[in-house]
Amino acid sequence: MENRNVGWLIIGIAVIMAIIVLIFNSALKNIAGKGCANANCTMYQAFSVQTGISLSIVAVVLVIGLVIMFTKPKERIIVKTIKEKKKKLDLSGLDKDDKKVVDLLLEENKAMFQSDLMEKLNIGKVKTTRLLNRLEDKGLIERKRRGMNNIVVLRD
Repeated sequence: MENRNVGWLIIGIAVIMAIIVLIFNSALKNIAGKGCANANCTMYQAFSVQTGISLSIVAVVLVIGLVIMFTKPKERIIVKTIKEKKKKLDLSGLDKDDKKVVDLLLEENKAMFQSDLMEKLNIGKVKTTRLLNRLEDKGLIERKRRGMNNIVVLRD
């Protein structure tokens, strides 16, 4: 909420409090009027003290509402994220099997199960593991464990 809206809300609360205090004070005066015959009764003095205290509390709440209403809200800090330009994959220094793995991962939205990769390359488990170890050491891929299988993810 903005400060102005909060200020109006607090001012509204102060006005409602003032109305309640005045209604309550008038009801007490009616009750005291039936019990006390003269105006020198101690209840009438208590009413003026209670009314003064109550209205001063209402005045403090009203002032707080006005202060909040007219103070400047804190400035918002906006954080912008800068998108980095995607680097092209450096495929130099890779042999043909390494390039096949990278190409397959690019075709499959940069991720696939290791077992699917092994089937598409038509190679064995040992060769697949060595091939992926080499690519992982170069920082091109990352393997994530999923149950009994790995997902091979192409790094950006």
